[in-house]
Amino acid sequence: MIQWLRMASLALLPVGAMAQFAPPAGQAGTTAMHKDSSAFVGWAASCVVVRGHQNIADPNLGPASAGDAAMALGRPQQNGTVSLGDGGTATLTFSYPIKNGPGPDFAVFENAFLETFLELAFVEVSSDGQRFVRFPAISLTQDSLQIDAFGAGDATKIHNLAGKYITGFGTPFDLEDLIDSLGLDIQRITHIRLVDVVGAIQEQYASLDHLGNRINDPWPTPFASSGFDLDAVGVIHQADISSADHQILPGLQLYPNPATEATALVWHAHQTETIEYEVFSAAGALLASGQWTPAVSGDKLDLGTFLIAVPGLKIVRIQTAQGQKFFKVF
Repeated sequence: MIQWLRMASLALLPVGAMAQFAPPAGQAGTTAMHKDSSAFVGWAASCVVVRGHQNIADPNLGPASAGDAAMALGRPQQNGTVSLGDGGTATLTFSYPIKNGPGPDFAVFENAFLETFLELAFVEVSSDGQRFVRFPAISLTQDSLQIDAFGAGDATKIHNLAGKYITGFGTPFDLEDLIDSLGLDIQRITHIRLVDVVGAIQEQYASLDHLGNRINDPWPTPFASSGFDLDAVGVIHQADISSADHQILPGLQLYPNPATEATALVWHAHQTETIEYEVFSAAGALLASGQWTPAVSGDKLDLGTFLIAVPGLKIVRIQTAQGQKFFKVF
């Protein structure tokens, strides 16, 4: 209710009104999170990118092309960034689900080279990989004069948009903001999606915030590195997979565990369905992934090779139309 009242009061403010939100990194009251903060307990383990245009108004230029999806994995400032282009997306998964805890639950890192060069993105989350819910973003930046390709923005006029802070500092997000969202379990977030904000103020291209304001950020950026440049996503609050919902796919077992060369997923149900699987190391590295459709009850998928390749704890994540299931494997 408090969050709703805050949003309702902001709706009465004109675009370009007085500063409302947290200032740049290093200033009093900032929410910026340094990349080396001890608050981070994990990082994205897989990423799928769908590129947008270098310039949505000139499709002949083609899509953005700088970087690749793997550059969004792990810690910030370690292996480059991936550029999304106008309206492009990046969908990330994690070795453990993310949960709602006290304060922010994860943070998104961009590569802004100045505290005023702010390329922005919407942030959406999902607990099943199918339905995504967007954080209620607000931009109070004026929308009468276009910010050009290297123009300046103001962090104090931006809320719940990734890219608010200079490189090396993440923009935090609190799942509490989405507590009343239908079809979303904020204690088991499995996917985060970044959607590039097209910063044009022209009506036919503009991206709108939660209040219907046009979001003005550097545009056009007709380069290979167009749009939001994703560096990393850091996890602050992780769910304990030992408390996973075992009612999801009760007919699926991983046996034996601890892992041996013979370890396999075993299907013990009459109705078959396609199963997507990912195997992660304890450090979050993706060891294997694929799809499997069991033919009959008792069918097996050999995972032993992947599970014994890396010593110690591994995580197996299973995704089906019913939802997700996690196994801890030793």
